[in-house]
Amino acid sequence: MAQVFGNGSFTYEHVEGWPHIPADITLLECPGVGIDSQDNVFLLTRGKDPIVVFDKEGNFINTFGKGLFSENRTHGLYVAHDDTLLVADDGIHTIQKISPSGEKIMEIGERNNPKPIWSGDPFNRPTSAAINPSNGDIYVSDGYGNSRIHVYTGDGEYKFSWGSPGIDAGQFMRPHNIAVDEKSNIYVVDREAHRVQIFDQQGNFLRMWNNIHRPDSMVLWQDHIYIGELNGMGGLDDAPGMGHRVGIYDLDGNLVSRFGEKEEGDGPGQFFAPHGIAVDSEGSIYVSEVSYTIRGSRMDPPRELRSISKYKRV
Repeated sequence: MAQVFGNGSFTYEHVEGWPHIPADITLLECPGVGIDSQDNVFLLTRGKDPIVVFDKEGNFINTFGKGLFSENRTHGLYVAHDDTLLVADDGIHTIQKISPSGEKIMEIGERNNPKPIWSGDPFNRPTSAAINPSNGDIYVSDGYGNSRIHVYTGDGEYKFSWGSPGIDAGQFMRPHNIAVDEKSNIYVVDREAHRVQIFDQQGNFLRMWNNIHRPDSMVLWQDHIYIGELNGMGGLDDAPGMGHRVGIYDLDGNLVSRFGEKEEGDGPGQFFAPHGIAVDSEGSIYVSEVSYTIRGSRMDPPRELRSISKYKRV
């Protein structure tokens, strides 16, 4: 009998062997994952094929994106309501809008020309982007070299920004991912502050959820927020029970389900470094990981580890 993970009505089985990766495809690791309206799964990788596409059964469809991104710092992937993709690349300091078939539609930011660190000007190593479906505005977390959220029109015209370095409400330590609900509330995971902050669409602070360990990845599906937690940091990077798990929250911030073993690994129910998360129409969860950066690159010799897994809702 298959092992079941999670709690209450949010329980899952690990899908062994998902996806079926062709022999000539090397993922290295997957900082992002997204699902389109047909339940096709888009993996953002740091391998030679930046975006790799599978169907929900794990069958390979195609790859694209060569030459569009930095060599090893692709960072965040968002699939919009119209199936276009937003890709944050903190290596070249831009957000690119890409068609589902791989054509570049738009690029926001000056490629390879970051603004001064902590200046507040876009961008210095942006981490993610999301679209407000009510008006098409694009929200960008400028998270490594700024502690800032920037807002653009759907055509890429700058509108306004908010946030500064700090721990107070409305400030950020490392804004890392964004989600937008049907009321146009903006959810921002503030990774090193171990919290999620919620704002209205103008950037006015509404509330926060605390005590979520290094929330790294986030996706809104129906009326719940799915959050992946990264592992510890510094001397705690291999401590048991610190991160490498998935939590599911209602929109009031109540935890309704969580899974992820205390020890990191690549077995069922284990993770190394969740960095992207997506949910398909059946409620199955896809967790992408920066396993090579966090663990594989430190091995002797360095080696690629599992960086994508599927958990089917049961």
